[in-house]
Amino acid sequence: MSAQVISPELQQWLQAQLAARVEKDAVLQAMQRIGWAPLVARRAYNEALEAFQQGHAGAVLAMPSPDLHRKPSTLRVDGHDITVLLNMKQPRVVVFGNFLSEAECDEMQALARSRLTRSETVTLNTDASEINDARTSDGMFFERGENELCKRIEARIGSLLHWPVERGEGLQVLRYGPGAEYLPHFDYFDPAHASTPTILKRGGQRVGTMLMYLNTPTRGGGTVFPDAGFEVAPIKGNAVCFAYDSPNPETLTLHGGSPVLEGEKWVATKWLRQGRFE
Repeated sequence: MSAQVISPELQQWLQAQLAARVEKDAVLQAMQRIGWAPLVARRAYNEALEAFQQGHAGAVLAMPSPDLHRKPSTLRVDGHDITVLLNMKQPRVVVFGNFLSEAECDEMQALARSRLTRSETVTLNTDASEINDARTSDGMFFERGENELCKRIEARIGSLLHWPVERGEGLQVLRYGPGAEYLPHFDYFDPAHASTPTILKRGGQRVGTMLMYLNTPTRGGGTVFPDAGFEVAPIKGNAVCFAYDSPNPETLTLHGGSPVLEGEKWVATKWLRQGRFE
């Protein structure tokens, strides 16, 4: 079967649907009914949306995203030069170099260290959490804006990704020792999960993740995206951002923390919501 080509005519049609405010699901379903592959349809829609947002001031962003339409190699945010190391459309993944300074990484570890406990995940049938063998790390949460460091990092994320600070959860810090890992998972809340309706009342669905590396493990500990077939190396100060416009495996944002083979790994995570997170 020949590859499906996203033609200028298709892009024009998608732009018209966006201008008419047709719901995304309706557009994708219409494309799939006439033979477009789901992943191609989603990619074409996201490309049209990006172009539409660039040409319409004030258009509401569907996902957190940096402004990369002019293909910059460096972005200056918060007086800080951030390098663009990878810009992937499908899945929507951007890897940044020098997102955090050495001093910020060290300070974040120091502030978190005394509050670390065994990491938990949401239970299957309630809105509680529990220790899970899939996640073998120690972790803690900062409240949003809890200290000056958190405020500075949260403001930088908001400016870089064009996403209001109030639409973000508090920062989570995790420490992985030798052999520790986090098996592949999605960050959005599963619509079929019993706890999801309650969780969504606090700010809606998650739509993006900013994962920041606070140190460089001696070996191992990368962030793997199995469905997309690549792995991000955990380099101190770097960050990987990935966005998902719907709670759907077709976003290809299945990801996990590979086992730490030597040394330890420290990361800070910021999850971004559709609405104001309370």
